[in-house]
Amino acid sequence: MTTSAPPAPPRLEHVATLHVQVGPPQEVGETPHGRRRVIPILGGRVEGAQLDGIILPGGADFQSIRSATFTDIHARYVIETSDGHRVYVENTGIRTGTANDIACLARGEPVDPARIYFRSYPRFETAAPRLAWLNEQLFIGTGARFPDRVELCFYRIC
Repeated sequence: MTTSAPPAPPRLEHVATLHVQVGPPQEVGETPHGRRRVIPILGGRVEGAQLDGIILPGGADFQSIRSATFTDIHARYVIETSDGHRVYVENTGIRTGTANDIACLARGEPVDPARIYFRSYPRFETAAPRLAWLNEQLFIGTGARFPDRVELCFYRIC
């Protein structure tokens, strides 16, 4: 019996950096799943060698603040590429930090992104043939929350 080496670990390939403009949170309140809030997505820009364009207004980030240190995020929005194609995005993840840092973020105060663990897994859907690879690959993201925006870096898992 021949023993083969395990597959090489995956590598990451940068796809795009997103600069997402957000509005004030819409507080729903304490629910059985945590403190629910909806963050409107007002627009933004997408910059990358493989994906570039704008973020259309009308999306939102649906958050559930589970504890003083842990937030579930689930954002849905649409990217319009520079050549006019549209890409639907569902970005699910978590954001954790100290209770004080998370409270500062909730109040719209700046926090050094290095002190916050913000990771996500975006999924894409598009009808554009040249972007069909987005439908068929897995991706991971890192994020940083600022008072007026969210910055995300998306990577393809190769």
